[in-house]
Amino acid sequence: MEPTPHPVRARATGLAPTPLSVLDLATVGVGATPTDALRTSVDIARLAESRGFHRYWVAEHHSMPGVASSSPAVILAHLAAHTERIRLGSGGVMLPNHAPLVIAEQFGTLEAMAPGRVDLGLGRAPGTDGATAAALRRGDNPHEGADEFPRQLAELTRFLEDDFPDGHPYARIHAVPGPVQGHRNTPQVWLLGSSGFSARLAGTLGLPFAFAHHFSARNTIPALDLYRESFRPSGTLDAPYAVIGVSALATEDEAEARRQVLTGALNMLRLRSGRPGLIPTPEEAEAYPFTSLEREFVDSWLANVVHGTPDAVRTGLDDLAKRTGADELMLTANAHSGAARVRSYELIADAYELPAAPTDRG
Repeated sequence: MEPTPHPVRARATGLAPTPLSVLDLATVGVGATPTDALRTSVDIARLAESRGFHRYWVAEHHSMPGVASSSPAVILAHLAAHTERIRLGSGGVMLPNHAPLVIAEQFGTLEAMAPGRVDLGLGRAPGTDGATAAALRRGDNPHEGADEFPRQLAELTRFLEDDFPDGHPYARIHAVPGPVQGHRNTPQVWLLGSSGFSARLAGTLGLPFAFAHHFSARNTIPALDLYRESFRPSGTLDAPYAVIGVSALATEDEAEARRQVLTGALNMLRLRSGRPGLIPTPEEAEAYPFTSLEREFVDSWLANVVHGTPDAVRTGLDDLAKRTGADELMLTANAHSGAARVRSYELIADAYELPAAPTDRG
């Protein structure tokens, strides 16, 4: 009998320096639809499973035309129906946007659908602008939820484990599906972050930690150091386990890779300047009249995107793993077309000689 897989730790396969995973934003390009984007998510998830990627996470974003991932639990339920082995999870659910009981019920349902392979990654930020955050929470202070994150996390954990103490107002409330029904498995909780707050909290609680290197690269090593220094062994982990999110895109041609990633950089520029939209085409991105300040932003952004030929991307990822000491690399491919994203993961899998597993699904 094979040993039960660890809920957090994974083994590298092929020539990869760490286990490789996928972070999906279900991006929507100009000329495409959310339906197209979500079909691409299924294609990538099935490819990732067949090539030995360890987990597939979906990010929560709101009021952004260029993404279709506002409801991670719904997308994950769909992906569970199209996969059999790969771990599925949120990267993450933004806890301040939701009542803890609702999240416990949603992810308890996912765990019942895909037993033993559900991750619940939790973020402290709203994943959107202040006005949208207020609309989600029906309140006037978009920072209130973030400030209460530790309390909300403790409440969510109690619901997941069904262990509120006697006398607690919620002691007779049960998240279902869940332990009250004899369901043994619970989602594996992770903390996500782009600064030191969640890094320290994850370490103190002995939880696995995922850092958003793909948009906060300057803070990566300080946050990982803080996580490791703060770590206290728990029932989940006896030693730290850190994942970093990495923007990575491979194409057969270096110039084409540059064309593709420029679309994501222009999209981020527009988002940061309050003009969010669909992911532009490579032609639109190449023709865009960048000002000197905009060009500086784009160059800075692209400096943290690992892109190029498969061999170049492999070299870049190897170097990043070595510099950060990350236990796992979670790759996110941002490009205008779904086909380019699917092909990128395939090329990276080939570059690392990840084994191809047969699949029974047509």
